[in-house]
Amino acid sequence: MASKQLSLVVRPRGKPIKNLPEETALTSSSPASDLYAQLASQSKSSVDRLRITKGSDGSLIPNSKTVTIADTGLRDRSAISVKDLGPQIAWRTVFLVEYLGPILIHPFIYALRSYLYPNPAKPFSFPPPSQLQTLTMYLVLTHFVKRELETLFLHKFSSSTMPLFNIFKNSTHYWLLAGLNIAVFAYAPRASIASDTLSSHPAITYTGLALFTVGELLNLQTHITLSALRPASDPTVRGIPNGIGFGLVTCPNYMYELLAWTGVCLVSRSWASVLFTVVAGAQMGVWAKKKEKRYRSEFGDKYKRKRFSMIPGVW
Repeated sequence: MASKQLSLVVRPRGKPIKNLPEETALTSSSPASDLYAQLASQSKSSVDRLRITKGSDGSLIPNSKTVTIADTGLRDRSAISVKDLGPQIAWRTVFLVEYLGPILIHPFIYALRSYLYPNPAKPFSFPPPSQLQTLTMYLVLTHFVKRELETLFLHKFSSSTMPLFNIFKNSTHYWLLAGLNIAVFAYAPRASIASDTLSSHPAITYTGLALFTVGELLNLQTHITLSALRPASDPTVRGIPNGIGFGLVTCPNYMYELLAWTGVCLVSRSWASVLFTVVAGAQMGVWAKKKEKRYRSEFGDKYKRKRFSMIPGVW
């Protein structure tokens, strides 16, 4: 199809955007990313702050190099709505900051437990951490160091940024629930495992260790599969994932993460670990259902619909 020059009617959505033009022009064969770049330049704004939707049905126009203006359904004199998303921060930065919390907090409380917990009768005379308390710390650190490495070297983000406020919301979840909450109770001198060795209730301990190891390895494999679907040249491109677990649920990465955290719960025997696992699981369940809906909408009959999005037979 021959490329045509198009004139698009531009309307702000929400608060006014300074210098946003009332019209903009480009060819039908231009990538959608050119529309974002053009409007960002004209409004003297950052591309990452703009969200562009079709005026006809409100559907998102992706900031993609592989989707053309013609592919979006826009025609000459079509209207588009432009929204200012506000101050942004890189997704990668948010992930690195939020996962750093437990990595710092757990060793800190573990190392200084004699100074952080009151013992009026014999100040600073607590026995050293038990083997299970030490193992708990290593499991938590392994999980979040893995997350950091995946963020740096594996994950590809369809959007380069997210709203700045999210760094505080996300960090609260990880720094408080996974960091302070678990560490304070798991390493307490009076914790249920404070005097336990690896041979104390070995069936529970080694089952937990096995679940953690299997969960983390399968979670990594799933992340590798998902990353391979996105070309480095255009991470907005999506594909239908296949591999271990994808035939059972929409998001096996969430299923395997819950498996790993179930292992942490068994090793730590702490209600604080259970609390974090339940809260994290509920949030991942919401994300998984949204992803199933998105797959159905985006891929249509090409996608084999899943009845369960995160846990077979349950969720």
